[in-house]
Amino acid sequence: MTKHSKLERERRAAESERMVEIGRAWTASIPAPVAAEFAKEVAAAQTRVYEKPADMAPGTLPNPPRPGREPKPVREENPRGRR
Repeated sequence: MTKHSKLERERRAAESERMVEIGRAWTASIPAPVAAEFAKEVAAAQTRVYEKPADMAPGTLPNPPRPGREPKPVREENPRGRR
């Protein structure tokens, strides 16, 4: 976890308050029906669940490892111990 100085935390809090103030002023400057429609779309977007796309297309074979990059074979345990 990153620690921030008291000055940094205060600056971030003031910045957040200023952004909220700007957002309220912008919302007040547009017509009420447009603001209501925008608020409805924002609420719908915030409730939407993000689904991560698949890494590869369905049915695509994975690429084999590059030469010299093959995984090491599984080591069998030596029952007599190590020397």
